[in-house]
Amino acid sequence: MTTPDASSPLRIGIICYPSVGGSGILASGLGDELAARGHEVHFISYERPFRLRPGQAGIYFHPVEISNYELFKYPDYTMPLSVKLAEVAETFGLDVLHAHYAVPHATAAILARSMLPAGSRPAVVTTLHGTDTTLLGRDPGYGPAIRFALEQSDAVTAVSDYLRGETHRVIGVERDIEVVHNFFGPREATRSRAAVRSELGVADDEVLLLHLSNLRPVKRIDVLLDGLSRVETKTPFKLVVLAGGSFTAHMALARRLGVADRIVVRESVSNVEDYLQAADVGLFTSDSESFCLSLLEAASFGCPSVSTRVGGIPEVMIDGESALLVPPGDPAAVAAGLERLIDDQAERQRLGTAAKRRALELFCPTKIVPQYEALYRRVLDGVTERPVWRDAS
Repeated sequence: MTTPDASSPLRIGIICYPSVGGSGILASGLGDELAARGHEVHFISYERPFRLRPGQAGIYFHPVEISNYELFKYPDYTMPLSVKLAEVAETFGLDVLHAHYAVPHATAAILARSMLPAGSRPAVVTTLHGTDTTLLGRDPGYGPAIRFALEQSDAVTAVSDYLRGETHRVIGVERDIEVVHNFFGPREATRSRAAVRSELGVADDEVLLLHLSNLRPVKRIDVLLDGLSRVETKTPFKLVVLAGGSFTAHMALARRLGVADRIVVRESVSNVEDYLQAADVGLFTSDSESFCLSLLEAASFGCPSVSTRVGGIPEVMIDGESALLVPPGDPAAVAAGLERLIDDQAERQRLGTAAKRRALELFCPTKIVPQYEALYRRVLDGVTERPVWRDAS
């Protein structure tokens, strides 16, 4: 049996949700970066991850087939996922299974590891993104399984100091949790700023606001729309929503508030960079965020944001220096922040420049990805049974 030394490329399995959302976007970006650094990356999920670049060397995708047996009232995903993980890990000699979310991904990874013979067992690294702690961790039907998954993982990371603290408090795990912040490495835009704004019907003198999310209830689209309706300014503006789902349910409220004609919706956009570089102000009104990757995405293009001051967001951007942070659930405060940035181009420039600098210095791939690489190698140094290397081609 051969094992990788400290300079050898690793074979890494990544388990994530493939749909639009911060965890899947981060996992896809991590896979891209790891492959670009010479590692072999295997994604295992029920669909190809939404943001995963097609045709990149060193990246492989293994679909999980979900059967719908009449015996079960609801289709099960954890079991077929664990079987596929064990199969891929043994076939390709994976060194690490990196699970994004404790349930069901880490639980499936741990079950898969236990299925394998000695010499074929990869290390399991679990990254917490938020709801596995802040929502499911409080549920007695999930909490014990999450605690078990974290205790059995070879390493656990959280995307913010806030989330690390909440995990210790809510779930009661005592083990070490390493904070590895999210990152964003923007691709080149495929269209010009002028072309995108023209497509959206945004005139040269209009300010373009931007919101991108999966539209889950925690994102508080109602507060966003209410805040938008309270903005009093002579400067024309529009809002583009990059929606990871249907925005239809929110349009009735937008019409009641009189802002529907200011909103342009684009669903399931993969080339987000096109819209990020065309925007002037980001807008995020969540009740809870462990990090808020969308805020970082906007900042990477020098786009300052009005955002709620919740969870890990103050770790990402600093109020008054690189963003305007407002209390959650306060549409009047949202409106005041928007008015300030819509009316003051110099203030937008000041905050946007600082936001981009902070994004590039603290949350770029060259800063964050080596932290994951170092963690994988530290974990493997403590694992006595390592998998046999095999050719993935």
